Amino acid sequence: MDSVSQLALGAAVGVAVMGRRAGVGRAALAGALFGTLPDLDVFIDYGDPVSNMTQHRGSSHSLFYLTLLAPVFAWLLCRLPGQREHWRAWTLALWLILVTHVLLDNMTVYGTQLGQPFTDYPFGIGSIFIIDPLYTLPLLLGLTVALARRGTRGLGANRLGLWLSGLYLGWGLLAQWQVGLKVDQALAEQGVEVERRLVTPTAFNTLLWRVLVITPDGYLEGFYSLLDGERPPSFTRYERGMALYPGLEHNAHVARIAWFSKGFFKMSERGGQVMITDLRMGQEPSYSFNFVVAEWQEERLLALARPEQLSERVELPRAMDWLWRRALGEPLPPPGRW
Repeated sequence: MDSVSQLALGAAVGVAVMGRRAGVGRAALAGALFGTLPDLDVFIDYGDPVSNMTQHRGSSHSLFYLTLLAPVFAWLLCRLPGQREHWRAWTLALWLILVTHVLLDNMTVYGTQLGQPFTDYPFGIGSIFIIDPLYTLPLLLGLTVALARRGTRGLGANRLGLWLSGLYLGWGLLAQWQVGLKVDQALAEQGVEVERRLVTPTAFNTLLWRVLVITPDGYLEGFYSLLDGERPPSFTRYERGMALYPGLEHNAHVARIAWFSKGFFKMSERGGQVMITDLRMGQEPSYSFNFVVAEWQEERLLALARPEQLSERVELPRAMDWLWRRALGEPLPPPGRW
């Protein structure tokens, strides 16, 4: 999730566990700081854009490592005046702050390697978008009341914010499951041969869901709103460019994206350059993670030693207009053809 959400979640958990022992202000500050700590790995340069992308949310998001670090961080906090006797409580609080950060990231589609060092599999449920105000606002409102009142009512408001945000995550899982049922029925009725499929929410909401289907000869993209009623999902077919893949599948960067994306990728060519794109993050025709991995030289395809990242910008006002109209059930063509 985004930094504001993680900061708010960490602060709310800190207040819930340590608000009475350490004071609401101190607990919120500690929670906010440690709640954003795992994401500091974004400042590490692993040498190239593909490595930077695929190693983000790596060892810094390991449940094992964070569990080992929680009592160490608690010991450091207990150096503060009046906190020496609260080491166990701080250990619990910091463990919950760090673990909830990782588990929240796991709800997005990106990929969180929470099982390191035992597995580097990038877990990702994909039931919430990386930025969703309806998740974050209850946390911020509960924290605001807690900081303003600093009493029983304030702590109660903070707990309510945590409950509401947690219920919203549960709603996202339920909605994803329901849309998945609709999608599977539509694909079966249309006779689509499915290699893998993904259902994930569009930006900032859990009403409109994007469907990505990998087929033997390409991929399908579709959108389904919970306000579509009985109208079945429709799909648009796109080329996946897999004729370019055999010559590059053993390239380390191409293999890394193919693994990290769980097979949801495409190959494409533009101006003599060959790119690989993670199809999970973005939508046609704009994606966040495109990497130039090779180029044609004298009719030979040569892999680049260091890939280049190309992020495609969207026309935001137009994209937001399409998003909300489609989320409310209006039967619009896909963004790339609207």
